[in-house]
Amino acid sequence: MISEKDNPSFLNDFLDYMITIQNKSKNTVKEYNYDLATFLRFLKIHYNLTDESDLKKVAYNDITIETLKKVTLEDLHSFLGYLTKNYNSKATTRSRKVSSLRIFFNYLCRQKKLLTVNPAQDLETPKIEKRLPKYLTLEDSKKLLHIAENEDNRNYERNFAITTLFLNCGIRLSELVGINIADIKFDECQMNVIGKGNKERTIYLNKACIKAINDYLKIRPKDNTLSSDAQKALFLSERKQRISRRTVQEIIYSELKKAGLDASKYSVHKLRHTAATLMYQYGQVDIRALQELLGHESIATTEIYTHVSNDQVRDAVERNPLANY
Repeated sequence: MISEKDNPSFLNDFLDYMITIQNKSKNTVKEYNYDLATFLRFLKIHYNLTDESDLKKVAYNDITIETLKKVTLEDLHSFLGYLTKNYNSKATTRSRKVSSLRIFFNYLCRQKKLLTVNPAQDLETPKIEKRLPKYLTLEDSKKLLHIAENEDNRNYERNFAITTLFLNCGIRLSELVGINIADIKFDECQMNVIGKGNKERTIYLNKACIKAINDYLKIRPKDNTLSSDAQKALFLSERKQRISRRTVQEIIYSELKKAGLDASKYSVHKLRHTAATLMYQYGQVDIRALQELLGHESIATTEIYTHVSNDQVRDAVERNPLANY
């Protein structure tokens, strides 16, 4: 775990700026910290400023702005190459590193005026192979809901409500664990969630979601021993605390296995893909409405759900007027 005391002061200043001025979430800032700490460690090795060859053991809090002034575009390419050769870094991982480097050097040049040349200005994003998202079929989704609804444990109402929200609303894991009871407007069938970049959006709840939540609230702990945060939270753990991401992941993993589905192939995030795909394929949801529901900044991100199933492709061929010629 990276601690701010391990960082040089200019890196901590950057992280503070991203939280206070750019209003980035804590998780996003943690990613920036990790990416940039990795880069600074690499620089120590790359510039022969340390005898340590193990990247994770390199101390980097002594790096100065003078060192960063030496950085070139070629050095950034070397960093990405180093990650690929030594850690088999995927294009998506390198893409995030590129984003962090761009934002960081832009901050040093424009906000702090510590650098006159931005080495990341022409840094390109690695080409990412586009893949169709993995998702459950309609039948598999029903099977998963059936398992959650009929689980033989005292938390089945909670687990069913969690699974129902994932499959009906397509919310993110972070959004689900952050839901407070006060965020739900039962009379209007609405719920507010906090998405990426601390952006709030409204989710409209269907009958299945409202019923599942109400059934859970009937048995949800309400005693005075709850912490102030637990009193606000919708979903609670066995310890009567706001449910954690890890616990939710374990719940879904267990339900997938009980449903006879490949738990290694699917995940919480795949349920988000499932909800989006089912709404598009069966509900004929407009792509713009789907973008709003999922909280995507770019329509291009939402467009991955406009793929068609193999059955639709086969049906299209069968409907060709020349099929029986």
